[in-house]
Order: sequence, then structure tokens, then C-alpha cells
Amino acid sequence: MASTLRFDGQVVLVTGAGGGLGRAYALAFAERGASVVVNDLGVDFKGTGKGSLAADKVVEEIRRKGGKAVANYDSVEAGEKVVKTALDTFGRIDIVVNNAGILRDRSFSRISDEDWDTIHKVHLRGSFQVTRAAWDHMKKQKFGRIIMTSSASGIYGNFGQANYSAAKLGLLGLANTLAIEGQKNNIHCNTIAPVAGSRLTKTVLPEDIVEALKPDYVAPLVLWLCHESCEENGGLFEVGAGWIGKLRWERSLGAIVRQRNQPMTPEAVKANWRKICDFENAIKPQRIEESTGNMIEVLSKIDSDGGVSANHTSHAASSKATSGSGEAVGHKLASFSAAYTELETIMYALGVGASVKQPKDLKFIYEGHSDFSCLPTFGVVIAQKSIMGGELLEIPGLSIDLAKMLHGEQYLELYKPLPRTGTLRSEAIVADVLDKGSGLVIVIDVYSYSGKELICYNQFSLFLIGSGGIGGKRTSDKVKEAVAIPNRHPDAVLTDTTSLNQAALYRLSGDWNPLHIDPNFASLAGFNKPILHGLCTFGFSARHVLQQFADSDVSRFKAIKARFAKPVYPGQTLKTEMWKEGNRIHFQTKTQETGNIVISNAYVDLVPTSDVLAKTPSEGGELQSALVFEEIGRRLKDVGHEVVKKVNAIFEWHITKDGSVAAKWSKLYP
Repeated sequence: MASTLRFDGQVVLVTGAGGGLGRAYALAFAERGASVVVNDLGVDFKGTGKGSLAADKVVEEIRRKGGKAVANYDSVEAGEKVVKTALDTFGRIDIVVNNAGILRDRSFSRISDEDWDTIHKVHLRGSFQVTRAAWDHMKKQKFGRIIMTSSASGIYGNFGQANYSAAKLGLLGLANTLAIEGQKNNIHCNTIAPVAGSRLTKTVLPEDIVEALKPDYVAPLVLWLCHESCEENGGLFEVGAGWIGKLRWERSLGAIVRQRNQPMTPEAVKANWRKICDFENAIKPQRIEESTGNMIEVLSKIDSDGGVSANHTSHAASSKATSGSGEAVGHKLASFSAAYTELETIMYALGVGASVKQPKDLKFIYEGHSDFSCLPTFGVVIAQKSIMGGELLEIPGLSIDLAKMLHGEQYLELYKPLPRTGTLRSEAIVADVLDKGSGLVIVIDVYSYSGKELICYNQFSLFLIGSGGIGGKRTSDKVKEAVAIPNRHPDAVLTDTTSLNQAALYRLSGDWNPLHIDPNFASLAGFNKPILHGLCTFGFSARHVLQQFADSDVSRFKAIKARFAKPVYPGQTLKTEMWKEGNRIHFQTKTQETGNIVISNAYVDLVPTSDVLAKTPSEGGELQSALVFEEIGRRLKDVGHEVVKKVNAIFEWHITKDGSVAAKWSKLYP
């Protein structure tokens, strides 16, 4: 049996609660422990008259059953007074159900100014006034649940209800905006379009239907949407007769009907009307960014290819866009240099979870450690400048909207351990452009050098949402492919709980995207709160693999490939599941709280233990001792196994230079 949803200690305000739906809500909330403010002006369905009897009866009914309730007789236009009753009586306000309403049905030609204004004052302005009065109190307590009451008339229209339907759809727009603005403070706002027997529906539905459509069949949805455990926000639901359905918008792919430097004509609209209205492969936008972003994309397409149907059905669209992406391949971005010290490497290590709680992490966060090392994945930080500046916007043949770009996959390969300090020069090139249908993938290779020596290589796979369908190739032999994990239980699992400040800390390594720190920006992007950097999760995972299978020895690290699947929120626990197959460690990373896979089809390649010769590069160049140990390694290649059996030990040499470890060498045959 599921646990009962309770509202103990919470205060609920229901407007228009003297009868019908409002009464059903008030009784249901009170029955489950809430203190209820029963608001009702006591008017008839046209909004005339006034009295206290309706509200008093409901309050008496609640109290008779042992519940807590108080009546309020103010108009919803006096929202401050209505909410003040809740604050004066119960000391807080948690839930607002905007239910009050009246009707002034007239055919459009017969609607008077008074008919129009009165409906809007009660439904739209009244809901605004009551909600605004409660809003700041909800923000301070970091909790609030709000219900707006729309109508099928508002969604679909209905003869004789132009004033009513306009106000009711206006409530949906209000609710959608409040859902966005309130999200960061745990204030959720949803909209219902109920069908139930009430004073209002008696005017438009047969009597027997009104009797059958009980308000009790709507109340359970309202209670669930208002419960603290319900995460629904910004939803629209039709409800009645025991049935509930969620609604959403749908948009056709449409068509671009003008060309560059050419006038747009009604004839062009007519010629493309079938495409404009074709809902095959339609999309379902949820945020305003998807609307404005689409317009920006259209402008870019017109500017770059003369304006072609967004359905990409013509030969002209395919050939033009493909030639554009072909022009991009091989384009070199401006080279750049990045200098760093122990401070930056320590900051990065802390950003990806290294801690004094783990003794083997000390060498990553204490510059005085005899084996101070730079985490291998710091190599991504060195190279990421290539995709974070305006250089991407200069790639020929492509129109890139940074707001619609996602980091899809990452590959990093080290040719020797990163120096503890240094200056690396990086060169970036567009390796390929792939058409995945729903978007383009730009593959960028970045080579980082210390002097003339190649230290590391990165491959960034960037996904451009909505830019696909140009007819380009889908695969490339230049891409470092992700690899599926083995079909068995993992060989090892490590977990780390991220800090609530994890993103704030990681961004100090150079990724200043406000998506990871600014609640308002994150909300605009459709997230409940700022998300963790994907490359931060990447760093956590790599550290787990190195810890589990290489004893945190950076000289064992060769390469890593990962695919970013879902976002992580700071404070969540990362669980890295690992499978060892030779010197390749397959892994995937999940959030323990949700079970969501956040990094998939990933692996780390390790340097074989029988071939470890890892030196930390120094300004003095190659150490003279390196030749000696290389010769020892060559001679042990064939007889090493027998030697290990006799010696039964592992030897490790630390070569120092100027008092610091400059290289280390070990030999092990398992």
C-alpha cells in the first residue's frame, strides 16, 4: 500500500470554496491535516450578490470533522486581504488554489465592456492578486504550490465564451511563467482544466451530466499537484469523471518561405502551405528558448544558404549545406598557449573530488608531496579554450548557435604525464562534421605541446541541436568511438558524493558558464537548479578508475573516452561502475539517487604494468638515468617473469633532481 499523502502543518488557501470544486478541495485538504482558508464572496454564478453563508457552511463542515478552517469573505481582487487571513490565523501560507470564477456568457457581438472586464477581473486579475500576495512568503520559506484553474474553453475556444476563454488561457500563460520564476525557490505552479458539476457548468451542460461529473473526481489531482513530494511544475491537465490527461504543445517543422535579399510574398506562403502544416516528425517545444532559438536558426539558414525548406526535402538544401560542412573540415582555429602552476593543478584536483580523506589523493593536492602529480584529466582543461571562445563562430560553412551546442563526447590521450607546472601550446582543427539527423556533430582535435614535444591530444565532439538533416555523412574514421560496456556485473564500483559547492569549485578551472552557478540562468535553460559540469563528472570518473586499477599512479594513464548522457546536480552521489578487460577499463557513471546513467560507453586505457617507464618532464630535458632504466627494461623483457618468481618483490626507483622527484621507474610482472 502506498503511503497516505498528508498536509499536516501546512496552510492551504482555496478561493471560491463555498461550493462545487472549491468546497471539494477545501474538505479534502482538511481531511488530510491541512489548515484551510475557505474564501468565498458569496456571489451567484454571474458575480452578483454577496454573503458569508457559503464560506461559513464549509468551515463548519470541516470543523465538525475535527479539521482546522477559517472563512474569508473578500473578493479575490483584494488578494492581500485574502492572504492576510491565512497569515493572521495560521501564521503561514503554503498552497494557493485559484478556483474562484464567474460567467458572463454572450456571443462575441453582444459582449459589453463590463462583461469583458468583470470576467478578467475575477479570473485573471483575481488569480494574479492572490498569488502575488502569497509569493514572497513562499519564496522566504523555499516552498509553495500554486494551482491555476483554466478551462477547455480557454484551450479550445467555445461559442459564447470569448471573454471567459481569453481569461482562462491567460491563466495558463501566467502559470507557465510562475513555474519558471518559482522553480529555484521550490515553488511549483500547475494548471488544471476541470470538467465538473458546479454553478458554472450548469449553464453549459445537461443536468444529468452535471450530476455525474462530481467535483470529488477532480480534487485528488489538485491534492497530488500540491503535495511536497510532487515534482510536476508547469504542467497543464484536463481532468474530470475520474480521468486525467496531460496536454503539451506540438509544432510542425514548418518551412522557410523567403530567400536571402529577396522579399517574402504571400505566394511563397501559399506554395509552402502543405509543408507549413505538415505535422509529420513534429517537435514538442517546452521552453521559450526553443522558439526564439528556432527563429535565430532560420535567420542563420537564410543568411548561409539562401532560404530553403526547414524540412530539407530539396536537392538544393542538401548540396548547399553539405558543401558548407565540407568547407569547415580542416579549418584550423587560432593556436593558443596556457600556462599553469601547482595552484591550478591543485584547484582542478579539488574540483574533481580529490580529498585529504583519501590518503592517495594527497599527492594531487599537496605541492610538497614527494610524488606530487598532476591528474591526467587536467589535460582537458588545457585544451578546452578552443571550444569556449568565439573561435567556433568563425568556422566557415557553419552557422553555430552556442546556446544550442552540447558537449557530446570527449577523448583524451596523454603521451607522457603532465608536468607539475608548465606552458603548453595548443593547436585545434576541425577534424570532421557529421550529420546525425537531429543535429550536427563537430569533431575538433586539439594537440598540446611543450616546446616541440606533443604532450596530449584531445578530441571534443560537439552536438549542434536542430542543425542536422543536411544530407551529410553520419560516421567518420577520424572519430574516437565510444565502446559499449561488457554484459556482466561490474568488477568494481566506487562512489563519491559531490559537494553542493562542487560546480562553484570546478568552474575556477576555467569553465565560467553561468549554467553551473546562476539559478536564474539554469532555470531559463530548463533545469531546476545549476548543474554540474560534464567534465567535472568526467574527472571524478577518471580518478576512480586510476584509484581502483592503477593505485593512483598517473604514469599508468594512457587515454580516456566518455559520452555525456545526462546532467548531474551538485550534491548528488556519483557511482562509477568498472569492468577490467586487459589494459582497458570500461566504465559508466550513474547518480546514485536516481540511477540515471550520466556517463556511458566509456573507457580508460592503461599503460601495461610490464612496460611502465613514466617520467615527469623537467626543464632540464631527458634524464641521463633514463637510458640505464630503458636498457634494464629491454633485458628483462624476455626473462622478467622468471626473475619475479625468484625475487618475489617489486622494485620502484624514484629519480630526484634538485631535491624533487623527476622520474620514477618500476617493473612488475603479474
